[in-house]
Amino acid sequence: MNACTLPLRGLIGLLLLSLFFSGPVSAERIKDLASIAGVRSNQLVGYGLVVGLNGTGDQTTQVPFTLQSIKNMLERQGISPQGPGNVQLKNVAAVMVTAELPPFSKPGQKVDITVSSIGNAKSLRGGTLLLTPLKGVDGNIYAIAQGNLIVGGLDASGKDGSRITINQPNAGRIPDGAIVERAVPSMMGDEGSIYLNLHAADFTTAKRMADAINAKFGGGVAETVDAVTVRVAAPAEPQQRVGYLAVLENVDVDPDAAPARVIVNSRSGTIVIGDNVRIMPAAVAHGNLTVTIKEKTDVSQPNPLSQGQTAVTPDSQVGVKQDPARMFLFEPGVTLNEIVQAINAVGAAPGDLVAILEALKSAGALRAELIVI
Repeated sequence: MNACTLPLRGLIGLLLLSLFFSGPVSAERIKDLASIAGVRSNQLVGYGLVVGLNGTGDQTTQVPFTLQSIKNMLERQGISPQGPGNVQLKNVAAVMVTAELPPFSKPGQKVDITVSSIGNAKSLRGGTLLLTPLKGVDGNIYAIAQGNLIVGGLDASGKDGSRITINQPNAGRIPDGAIVERAVPSMMGDEGSIYLNLHAADFTTAKRMADAINAKFGGGVAETVDAVTVRVAAPAEPQQRVGYLAVLENVDVDPDAAPARVIVNSRSGTIVIGDNVRIMPAAVAHGNLTVTIKEKTDVSQPNPLSQGQTAVTPDSQVGVKQDPARMFLFEPGVTLNEIVQAINAVGAAPGDLVAILEALKSAGALRAELIVI
């Protein structure tokens, strides 16, 4: 799809919002800029069954593994169904259960889970997830999930084939739906130091963070390893280290300004222009060309008593309309505020701005990274 035809509505307002919120970079806490190496969450996944559905479960003729799963579950309960025709499922759905195990989670604590259908179930509304083990990437069980689903979607259909679907009825959540059964050890550096990893790589911010820590605790405590990592000397005793980190994560740091970037979201039509974007001298003329084609058919009737036959003839009408192109000039070092004012002054549509930015980037006049996501 051509960038000029994207449905970019309300773009100028978004640009003004980005201008409003952009300003001098203020001090931020270390806990907001970096994470401690070794302190991380872990992904868990499991396969389970949701029961109690109101006839909206999997069609077992098309999803055989649901039937196999329910038979295995019944056999574990001491019931052995005989023959494939003895079990007819309409209220059961096969699902995948996912969860994120936070760092330092201990056995007995609860975590939220997400339940998603993997078969052809119409809806999971009103269902109950049966006992499901959740495993980590190493194959060990770290949590056990079970409970009643909360589904925000809705699916309804009539006998005449009409159907309405609101949101996504094939996925739901269970708050505190899993109980942690096994703790994951968290390693916070070696005995004499910890490592702070910046959320975004930046040499200037890493240097400023090390300087702020040294100013707080004394010289030589922190040193930069690269654009992401800062090594900090820390007590070896766990009790002392916890108190030390409580003070460390609240140290204020003045982060460096973000790189000059223009972000274009081709799916939602959102454009964000960073505060440091600059444009070199350039003149821009942009006009819209609209081509309209109308097709209709005429019927040609032969004269009476003639040997002719009735024929259908096409009639095409083509119209071309081109709006006048208005030119505007970018002076050297144009700022974000001046870009927005220039776009508003010529009355350019949101879709036009995408084409203008791409042309400026190709011409080498846009001093920023143009990213399309």
